Formats: sequence, structure tokens, C-alpha cells
Amino acid sequence: MILPIYIYGQPVLRKVAEDITPDYPQLKELIVDMWETLAESEGIGLAAPQIGKAIRLSVIDLDVISEDLPEYKDFRKVFINPHIIEYDEENTDSMEEGCLSLPAIHEKVTRPTRIHVEWDDENFQHHDEWVDGYLARVMQHEFDHLDGKMFIDRISPLRKQLIQSKLRALVQGRYRCGYKTKPVRR
Repeated sequence: MILPIYIYGQPVLRKVAEDITPDYPQLKELIVDMWETLAESEGIGLAAPQIGKAIRLSVIDLDVISEDLPEYKDFRKVFINPHIIEYDEENTDSMEEGCLSLPAIHEKVTRPTRIHVEWDDENFQHHDEWVDGYLARVMQHEFDHLDGKMFIDRISPLRKQLIQSKLRALVQGRYRCGYKTKPVRR
């Protein structure tokens, strides 16, 4: 089932998400719904707060960009209870980011290019590894959602000031996008 994506201004997007256990109600169905929602919205990542659930769950599909980045062919993963343990601050890069919860807003964000991450997969098998490159950026973006943060929290105060009217429009429900959303108000 395709779920509505919560738009900037929804309180759940600012909550710190809770870890879950294997007995979380209808977890398998929720993961299937998240994959369908992600595909419908043509995104590459979706975190549970973006569908109104304050739990540590995210799906990432980099196969959709594998034509440009062949190393991500068939990369589709579920991340349960992910936590970034360490950032390798030695190397960073800036890249434009967008977000399904912030339609039509894109800004350059500087992030470390390498991170140490722990998570469980959909079978609750534990993973602990260093991740780098574009995947590290996407993980940081998605896992920020699980900590109540959004990419606009990582831009300069001046840039944030310059997009205030766009943010206000999102809160007021004045936006257009090609996927199902749950605005703050209409």
C-alpha cells in the first residue's frame, strides 16, 4: 500500500525515533509498504518518520541510480535500528540534496564521506561496518530523519533564511508534487 509522505512541519519529523524489536506489529507489511511508497515517489531513501512512524526504520534503493553509479546495481536494503557510531571528519564533500518531505527544495549539504554504522537487516541480522561514498551520504540523510533532523538543519543560517518563504509555504500546504502527501494543513 502506498502511504502518504509527511511534509515539513509535521511534528513526527522532529521526533527522535525509537528502536524496535522483531515483534513490532506488522513489520514485514510496513517494510513492503515503504518500498512501494518509495518507488511511487521516485526517491532513493525513505525513513519511517516520513510516513508518520517514530521508529528507527529506513529503506534505501540505490539501484535506481545504478546507470550513473554502477557500483550500486541491485542495492536495495532495509535498515532497522541504524545508528551512526562515528563520523570520519577528515574528508567531507558538498552535494545538493533534496527530500521527499521537502518537495521542490534542494540545497548543498556538506557531509563526511565515510561513516561507521551499526544496524539490523530485515531478518534482524546485525551489521557493523564503515561505509563511504554516496551510500554514506544517503545513510546520513536518512538516519538524520531518525534523529529528528532534516537536511535543511545542515545548511548555513543564511541559506536557511533564504528558503524561509518556501518552508512557510510547505507548512501552509502550498506546494505541488507527484506523490501522495500528508501536509500539516490544507
